[in-house]
Amino acid sequence: MQSNKSGSKSESSFIVKSLRNLVLVLLFIVFISIMYNFQNKGVTTETALLSDAIFSEEIQGVFIREETPVTYSGKGVLSYKVDDGGKVGKNEVIADVYPNDEQITRNREIAKLERELAILEKIQNPGTLESAQPSGLSVNISESYRSLLYSRDMKDYDTLRDEMENLVVGMSTYQIITQQVTGFNQEIIDINAKLAELKAASAVPVESIKSKDSAYFVSYCDGYESELTPDNLDKLTIGQLSSITDRKSDEPSIVGKMVDGYEWYLAGVINNSRKLYSIGDYIYISFDYSDEKYDAEIVDIRDEGNPEKSIIILKCIHFNANFVEHRAQRCKLIKGEYSGLKVPREAIRFDDVEKRTTNAEGETDGMTIVNTKGVYIMKGEQVMFKKIDVIYEGTDYVLSRVHEEDSSYLALYDDILMETEGEFNG
Repeated sequence: MQSNKSGSKSESSFIVKSLRNLVLVLLFIVFISIMYNFQNKGVTTETALLSDAIFSEEIQGVFIREETPVTYSGKGVLSYKVDDGGKVGKNEVIADVYPNDEQITRNREIAKLERELAILEKIQNPGTLESAQPSGLSVNISESYRSLLYSRDMKDYDTLRDEMENLVVGMSTYQIITQQVTGFNQEIIDINAKLAELKAASAVPVESIKSKDSAYFVSYCDGYESELTPDNLDKLTIGQLSSITDRKSDEPSIVGKMVDGYEWYLAGVINNSRKLYSIGDYIYISFDYSDEKYDAEIVDIRDEGNPEKSIIILKCIHFNANFVEHRAQRCKLIKGEYSGLKVPREAIRFDDVEKRTTNAEGETDGMTIVNTKGVYIMKGEQVMFKKIDVIYEGTDYVLSRVHEEDSSYLALYDDILMETEGEFNG
């Protein structure tokens, strides 16, 4: 009986001692944690997140093309048959000359009415009405409306006009087949009567100006046509480019000019002291009037003794009407678009990292120590050094390429250690 009591006390004492020891160990761990956090008080971190950046530079660009002025006697008023930037064939009429503005106004009214008549006749076409169904028309109307909004946002006014006509045709046809209106016969009769009246009073042009060759047409000249040519690119100076203004000639004999081919050049002045641009590089050009970017080749870079003011000349083979509206225009040169992990510049450090060395056959033959750019990160309560692969440098940050298969590089959502009151030593 006595021995049982002794065994029970011994067991209870062992449990008490074990619990006491466990509590002491836990207290020790808490103490160490508190001391660690106290010592690292003030350490801040920033999470590594993906970010995008565009390397671009804004310049005053000067358009240079192969241009030939077109003139006439200067007597009479011009009525253009081709829009700016429009392509014309050989011997095609560019403009007609009339004695006064009255005939031009009359011709514009005729063209407007003929367009309206064509739309109404398309709506009234028996084939259109027989095949049209309300459900199908509703779908077409919705598509035309979306296309119209898209063309408006893209400032594609030629397509916008076509989509407006498609929308009118669709909605008017829907009205007829749902018997909201009986038709547009009276409107067609009225337009034909008005057209007959206008055409009876119209006069033939006193002169027609035709193109000598196939080219693009522009309805103005600015006086730079013989100065700013592809043949004179190597003679351009910084002073010359700086003095060029966006102007239009008021000479009465000017009809416009012909632009030969779709190839054109853009010249401007850049800061190339860091040798960021090189001949043969391809970059993008963008303009304020559109989100579209145009790829161009750098064909020349030169300075006059100061690389901070270097002439850059780019060649582009994309042509549209917007490029002929101005001689000089603000634009952006986009050298690259980058996506990577954003790293504050103040967090960048250097540390010695082991790197495998290879022989001529590409086999690993040893290890070497390389002083490597990177950052320190917090992994739980552990401090680790992670390499960074800089692909873009901003003012106060850099972007590091993501290396998903290599854990030695900075990874998404890593907590980057920043500079603290007491500079961290890795």
